[in-house]
Amino acid sequence: MEYENQYQHVPAAKYEWLLFDVDDTLYPLSSGLSKACTNNIEEFMIQKLGIEGNKVSEINRVLYKNYGTSMAGLRAVGYNFDYDEYHSFVHGRLPYENLKPDPVLRSLLLSLPIRKVIFSNGDKVHVAKVLRKLGLEDCFERVISFETLNPTNGSNTSDDEHSFQLRGLSTEILDATNFPCQSALPETPIICKPFENAFGQAFKIANINPQKTLFFDDSIRNIQTGKQIGLHTVLVGTSHRTNGADYALESIHNIREALPELWESDTKKSEGIRYSGKVAIRTSVMA
Repeated sequence: MEYENQYQHVPAAKYEWLLFDVDDTLYPLSSGLSKACTNNIEEFMIQKLGIEGNKVSEINRVLYKNYGTSMAGLRAVGYNFDYDEYHSFVHGRLPYENLKPDPVLRSLLLSLPIRKVIFSNGDKVHVAKVLRKLGLEDCFERVISFETLNPTNGSNTSDDEHSFQLRGLSTEILDATNFPCQSALPETPIICKPFENAFGQAFKIANINPQKTLFFDDSIRNIQTGKQIGLHTVLVGTSHRTNGADYALESIHNIREALPELWESDTKKSEGIRYSGKVAIRTSVMA
């Protein structure tokens, strides 16, 4: 009797985790939330931090460019403020009414036989509101938000001399084009995308293996960092694939057409171990 090649194991699924950004990823840029968020940030800079109104747009642009979020940039250059107050001012006044339930996306997510995790720079209240408005609050295993990576609230201590010196940096100095490398920038105490430490913490918290993970985000910088540290990447919001993006989707709704293999893992799991080859004795298998 020959039992050689009697059992043939099904290869492990390519993806075991799906990691999703929220803003401008699970809903389109056309919703207007991104523009409103930028306006609120600039108002916060004027009203709460005393930055001159004619400079806020450029300063905000430069800080966002170099730090991933305006908030991280403001803290890096010496501004102290309460994180909860910032989020309340910036996100609390967004036009959430522009977001409507998305039954198509909900159906797609619930049909995916893979673990799904949210990974957002937004605060937990904001993320919860967005998911609730879209009708997606029960579609994800867990949410990694600003508070997950930054459990301590912002500093309310008085400004020190170093903070004032940092504030004196001009936008020209802050512009990354004048730095030989990103590490020359003043460090921020905030952990957020697109920095590698944010991804590393997210992987640890959610027990994620980046080599087995597909990452969806609208930010090219976030996608590029993700690719560098081993993630498979999907750029959302454009059909043009850029450096660092394995796939590009005009809309998150195109996920099934672009990545049909995500649903194939369910079939592989149900098959378990396939039986093949010559057998001399009839057997039964219970699963």
